[in-house]
Amino acid sequence: MRKVLTVLLLSLPLLAAKPRVEITTTAGAFTVELEPDATPVTVANFMNYVKKGFYPGTIFHRVKKSAPAIIQGGGHTPDLAKKPTDASIKCEADLAKAKGLSNVRGTIAMARESLPDSAKAQFYINVKDNKALDFKARNLADFGYCVFGKVIKGMNVVDKIAAAKTGTQKGMADVPVSPVTITAVKEVK
Repeated sequence: MRKVLTVLLLSLPLLAAKPRVEITTTAGAFTVELEPDATPVTVANFMNYVKKGFYPGTIFHRVKKSAPAIIQGGGHTPDLAKKPTDASIKCEADLAKAKGLSNVRGTIAMARESLPDSAKAQFYINVKDNKALDFKARNLADFGYCVFGKVIKGMNVVDKIAAAKTGTQKGMADVPVSPVTITAVKEVK
């Protein structure tokens, strides 16, 4: 019995470990730590795309320097074509807020369309505090965007991407003039 308890106690830190994902780009690599306890559907969705190798070959297609200051990627190829995705997921911005997660510098969140439950594969990293993007109320205007983790290594790479010169291409604003391509995404320990 004592051996079983010892094994269980030693296993607890492993069970509680948060997934970590390294995102390698043509500008360098950064690592994010995810929050499955706060946003289980969002983390499972992101990890599904990671595991099936969806992200390599996509770009950071949006680099906003003014509010909200973000870098957004994971959905377009270098020619700005949209990659086909799985179905949309439920927005967990309310759950994220309840667990203390906020759109502050260095956090990763799901990009979405105008409807709250429209996130698919695209994500963004907050380059500055963007608390205006947090959940406020259950309505279209105030539902917010779901934070599901944070950058724990390589924020200098995020800042390098955020400093990219941008322009308008194919009707899209804030596109880096020199593409920043995601070359690898993998779960790390």
